[in-house]
This record gives sequence, structure tokens and C-alpha cells, in this order.
Amino acid sequence: MGRKKVLITGAAGRIGAVLRQGLRECYDLRLLYHRTVREAAAGEEVALGSVADLAAMAAAVAGVDAVVHLAGDPEVDATWESVLEKNIQGVYCTYEACKNAGVKRVVFASTNHVTGFYEQEGMYTTPEMPVRPDSLYGASKAFGESLGRYYVDRYGLEVVCLRIGSFQPDSAIVERQSDRILSTWLSHRDCVQLVQCSIEADVRCGIYYGISANTRAYWDIQNARQDLGYTPQDNAEHLV
Repeated sequence: MGRKKVLITGAAGRIGAVLRQGLRECYDLRLLYHRTVREAAAGEEVALGSVADLAAMAAAVAGVDAVVHLAGDPEVDATWESVLEKNIQGVYCTYEACKNAGVKRVVFASTNHVTGFYEQEGMYTTPEMPVRPDSLYGASKAFGESLGRYYVDRYGLEVVCLRIGSFQPDSAIVERQSDRILSTWLSHRDCVQLVQCSIEADVRCGIYYGISANTRAYWDIQNARQDLGYTPQDNAEHLV
């Protein structure tokens, strides 16, 4: 069997740029851009369009084996109008296009803000606890998780949802303004490994927190270790 072809939506973003570098040795990549367009390297294809446009997504997913869906408004204080188009319509078009094209696996970039009010109350949080979004952004990502479950049960799609923590370079820990990042950090190399595990793991559906092996973590990643084979290499404490 040849190399898998993987579509990365939101490829111009911070996470997309890191995954592009980290996954290109394992997969043939198709990179979906909307406004900011990067030049393709060897083994890469470029696609253009909005994730909120079903026709554009149909073209983008054609012939791929998996989709890593990063595109959307990443701002915690995003407006309703923005999350409605970019996060809610966008994730619907992604799942629907994959269903129609026979793409089996979607890795959905969710967020820790899906359960943000647990954090505000100082509660250790596990993935099976009911959602408690702290923003319209968090609520839009909770919708994406729930819609993914529907596409799994109704259409047989495989959906892995990653509640990503503080995706930052090492320097962000050294230069931190608060200690929160010591609990919530996801290093670049652990992010690449987590996404690759999510593409390859023998799972139909799951929700996993995306952080490194932080000593002070208050989000549980045990199911990511067990289900996905995720073995984080980094710990924010080691950079303090």
C-alpha cells in the first residue's frame, strides 16, 4: 500500500505550519488555504477555498485518505457571526464532504475551551465529563465534536477530536506571564506525534485532550495514551 494522502485545512495557521513540516515525511500532503497561500514543496499539493463552501470542500477532499481539520476562527472571544461561518458551517462542510467522497478519517482540532468552566472552578477534567464551554468559540467546537459523533453513528465516518491546549514554542514557557501554560502546554513535536497517532489509530470515534506530559496537568490524557498510542515526550516543567 502506498503513502496516505492527508488534507490539512487551515494550513497557513500556527498548527498547520508545524504539522506541514512534521507530517511530510510520512504522508503526501494536500494543503488547503483560504486567504494566505504558501508555495507547495515537493510531495505537496495546494488547494484553495473556504471550509464553509461545500463545493470547495468537495474538491479539497477528493482522493485523500484522511483530513486534519484545523481551519476556523481560533479566537476565544470570536463573535457569533464568525464562529457560525468558520467553525460551525465549516465543520459541517468538512464532515459532509468527507462522507460524500468516502474519506474515512477526520482529525478535528477541538479546544480545551469546550470544558473551560471546569478549569475556572479548578476541577480536574476528563474527556467523558459533560461539556461546559466558556465562550461561543468553545461552544462552536463542542458542536463540532457532537456533529462528528453523528457522522460516525449515521454514516460510518471515523472522527478523532483533539481538545488542544496551549500550542506554543518552548520559549513561551521561559517567557510566560502566568503559570497556566505549565499545565496546558502542547509542544510542537508532541502535537505532530498526537496528530499522526490520530490518523493511524484503530478507533472509530473519540475525544482526547491535546497536551504534553506536564507534571501540573489538570486535563486527563490517559485515554489518548491507551486508545491512540500517544507517548508525549515533553513536559513544561523541564523548561522552568
